[in-house]
Amino acid sequence: MLTGDIRNQVDQIWNAFWSGGVSNPLSVIEQITYLLFIKRLDDLHTLEENKAANLGIAMERRIFPEGNDEQGRPYSDLRWSRFKNFEAREMMDVVAERVFPFLRALGEEGSSYGKHMEGARLGFSNASLLAKTVDMLDKIPMEDRDTKGDLYEYMLGKIASAGTNGQFRTPRHIIQTMVEMMRPTPEDVICDPALGTAGFLVAAGEYIRDNHPQALRDEKLRKHFHNNMFHGFDFDPTMLRIGSMNMTLHGVDNPDVSYRDSLAQEHDRDADRYSLILANPPFAGSLDYEQTAKDLQQIVKTKKTELLFLALFLRLLKTGGRAAVVVPDGVLFGSSKAHQELRRLLVEDHKLEGVLKLPSGVFRPYAGVSTAILLFTKTGVGGTDHVWFYDMQADGYSLDDKRNALLPDDKLGVLTQSPLSAEEHSKNNLPDVLIRWDKRGGEERENPRTAQSFTVPKEEIAATGTYDLSLNRYKEVEHEEVTHDKPADIIQELRTLEQEISDGLTKLEAMLG
Repeated sequence: MLTGDIRNQVDQIWNAFWSGGVSNPLSVIEQITYLLFIKRLDDLHTLEENKAANLGIAMERRIFPEGNDEQGRPYSDLRWSRFKNFEAREMMDVVAERVFPFLRALGEEGSSYGKHMEGARLGFSNASLLAKTVDMLDKIPMEDRDTKGDLYEYMLGKIASAGTNGQFRTPRHIIQTMVEMMRPTPEDVICDPALGTAGFLVAAGEYIRDNHPQALRDEKLRKHFHNNMFHGFDFDPTMLRIGSMNMTLHGVDNPDVSYRDSLAQEHDRDADRYSLILANPPFAGSLDYEQTAKDLQQIVKTKKTELLFLALFLRLLKTGGRAAVVVPDGVLFGSSKAHQELRRLLVEDHKLEGVLKLPSGVFRPYAGVSTAILLFTKTGVGGTDHVWFYDMQADGYSLDDKRNALLPDDKLGVLTQSPLSAEEHSKNNLPDVLIRWDKRGGEERENPRTAQSFTVPKEEIAATGTYDLSLNRYKEVEHEEVTHDKPADIIQELRTLEQEISDGLTKLEAMLG
């Protein structure tokens, strides 16, 4: 957990970047990522040096060359541990004119630790800003994986604007809820085809560390964890750099984070490869048929990206593989042939297990779209019995653009330190989501349709003719006389009315689209 001092230092650096002319939050993160990467290279080189010295052998992997360059300048000056002591102007010259060309060369050579550094440039010319940033990063105890990871997460949390192509950051507590529901195992091969900042992969890795600590003591499983477990794709080089560094700082040595347009490229080499997919893909409208991979069009004929991503997940998952993915509400009730066919596939040809309806403000301030989480297993032979529905009303934060916490830290998130009271539950449904999800095959089937969660038999869903998965199609409302004894009652009713209006507008947009 970050101390207040470290947070203050990060805030000071952030403000310094802004006053220094670097005003785009993603650009700030990218520049800090470059510096962290440079520091990481020096740490790796130092580890190799110490290993060689202790064993009395030659270095197996030398990152920085020995001797001097063509101008007679020592290569050792490229190392963080050297240039951090330079005067600000000299440091700027070394980093901008020598270190960054060195990074680009690593990327061109295709080294595992340099593959995302092609095109890397220092994006500012303020020598004092560089010196201040290097000094701050150098003071943070980077040998502590938790501190490194929390530092980066804190910086990522400062990204306060949506990206392009429908990208927006998935809140960390929503990611953790999805991971807890899927329960990754040490043998899983996990993929996020819409990687972004790698939040899902990071959370899955932390889950393995917390719940299967023995896996990292077993040589075979440890190698799998560091080299073969985590896979992520994106077509934004900045996101790839940020996602790769996020994984590195959370202690994953060699994740497969690579450039790919997930919907445009054929997937023969990745088909049936992954056992778990966790994702929040972009909902960016439509693509031309010509731009879409033909193997996806064979699953569902559509131009809608949200449907194409679901087809992609079915293509990538191995038989028995699980998925937890965020979708816009239109996927649940859209009336087009493609919408209906995809829902039919999930219900009839695979095993649809759950639909978790999210409050419409979860992704504010990035987007106000109404969404849900689909939870399913690829079988190819059916298996849907009952589908579990949960009507989530609160996630612990206000559902306006401010997203202020409504409870103390120990009462937020999916894993709280103690059970929540009824009043606390009304502000944070996440722990209840996990409890009820685990009971979906038992007592949850006895719940009335007026409850916050209930199950619906597959036959009833099929009988709709469109395989409608909207929660309101099956939910029943208790009608009783309402008295307004407290202002809070009125506020709650207004929130419910706002949610119903938002759902109605989303449904109307899907029908018109």
